[in-house]
Amino acid sequence: MNHYYLLGRSGLRVSRLALGTMNFGVGGFHAAYGRTEEEAEPIFRRYLEAGGNLIDTADFYTAGESEKILGRLIDRAGVRERLVLTSKATNTVDPSDPNASGNGRKHLMRAVEASLRRLGTDYIDLYLLHTWDRITPVEEVVHTLDDLVRSGKIRYAGLSDVPAWYAARAQSYAEAHGLAPMINVQLPYSLVSRGIEAEFVSMSQTLGMGLTAWSPIGGGLLSGKYRRTDEGVSGTGRLTNPDAAGRAISPSDWRVIDALESVAADLGRSMAQVAINWVATQPGVASVIIGASSPEQLASNVGALDFEIPADARRRLDEASAPDLGMPYGMFTAQYQSWVVSPGLGIGDKPAGYAPPVFNGATHPTK
Repeated sequence: MNHYYLLGRSGLRVSRLALGTMNFGVGGFHAAYGRTEEEAEPIFRRYLEAGGNLIDTADFYTAGESEKILGRLIDRAGVRERLVLTSKATNTVDPSDPNASGNGRKHLMRAVEASLRRLGTDYIDLYLLHTWDRITPVEEVVHTLDDLVRSGKIRYAGLSDVPAWYAARAQSYAEAHGLAPMINVQLPYSLVSRGIEAEFVSMSQTLGMGLTAWSPIGGGLLSGKYRRTDEGVSGTGRLTNPDAAGRAISPSDWRVIDALESVAADLGRSMAQVAINWVATQPGVASVIIGASSPEQLASNVGALDFEIPADARRRLDEASAPDLGMPYGMFTAQYQSWVVSPGLGIGDKPAGYAPPVFNGATHPTK
């Protein structure tokens, strides 16, 4: 991970793989698969050794333990300035208080201060809404994030798990009023969850927001640990744990799993590595958030960028996982528009090579 790219329309340089720390800690909502501080530290250290610099957490993760543990790990490693530290707020930290959740100014201001204390730092590099709360005016959110940037408590603002229209409205409002822009939007994206391709990819590319993808292996579904048996599904994990809120595995999921297993075998790579590589090399994706339950798993996931998926193998994966986006999105394809909008003509926005990528380094990474 010695290549870094700008996140959205900003000067912030981030690694192509981010470390997700949702499982740092053993409390709260994520306790079922949490890791103690002693277990989390070698995972964190291995990520740093691999050259990663983008760390993702939230006030909600393991009831605040994730931020506390992460703050101590960063302090012991002495790496605060070299890291791009990301945190988020929306979810409740006190169910008895109506203003202890959501995206209103009162909650966001309090949430930032609490995260700064838990993380043991005086600023957060990238601060995101954790999700859309459906009711707070977007103008209030944008002004609040701008105030936090101007105060120095956060360096950049972004969004996570919001509708595309909401992200577009927030960015357009910020641009129109000279406020701090949203430099990224964090969304679930994998071979079994391609719904964001309908609007988010083109939206983020057009409006200057880098996509940071979470759950690239579909919550473990694409890891290779689940198999079909006569009795149902075998494998140890959230999807076979009756106490966890796992998703059912559909026939379309199995088609993707079968194709992924075949491609991984051909390439001599793990299914998880191929799944992560596919997401990382999709249009609009700036960084992929990976997690791990052990240093060995982290090292394997980091190896997902050490190879290229051949065109034929990518085609097999694309076809097996092709989403049905429905109308009107079917009207925006090259096939449809070459039939109706510009029949018999070849029309594009720019010729090949019009804007070659800029890369400052001794060698350019494989595309």
